[in-house]
Amino acid sequence: MKAIIDFAARFGAKLSLNPDLMVKKEGRYFLLTRLLRRFILEDFYYAGAYLGKTKAGKFFPSFNLLRKMGENKANSVVVDRKASWLFICGRDIFRKGISAPNGPLKVNDYVLVLNECHECLGFGRIVCNLNAVGKGTDVAVKNISDVGDFLRRETR
Repeated sequence: MKAIIDFAARFGAKLSLNPDLMVKKEGRYFLLTRLLRRFILEDFYYAGAYLGKTKAGKFFPSFNLLRKMGENKANSVVVDRKASWLFICGRDIFRKGISAPNGPLKVNDYVLVLNECHECLGFGRIVCNLNAVGKGTDVAVKNISDVGDFLRRETR
């Protein structure tokens, strides 16, 4: 569970997950309901809400976890419709595509990327000062993971 809490802290999010309802299996973390927890067997493949996995000491979040973090006041940027589409296609976000930064954001901070409906599209790292005057075509947020990744992997 420490891996999840540490990951959320990078975004300024404080998660309140009940450790009694968390299950770790082969490096994968799941959040269960109380009812489901009573019925879980030791040999299962998937149960409850998948939160992510650890591999070689690195944590890889699920979009369930990112959505949960977005509900808990994590550092984020809201992007316009065009920037949303480009982001889920694997592109970085230009400064002009950000309509609302949320939180005290600095260069190298990790942020959730939200669309205009505040749905989490993924996350990235800030690579320039968002408040600085400059070209709107400067890359502001470097894409690390987005919801379109799964579809792009399927085409390979």
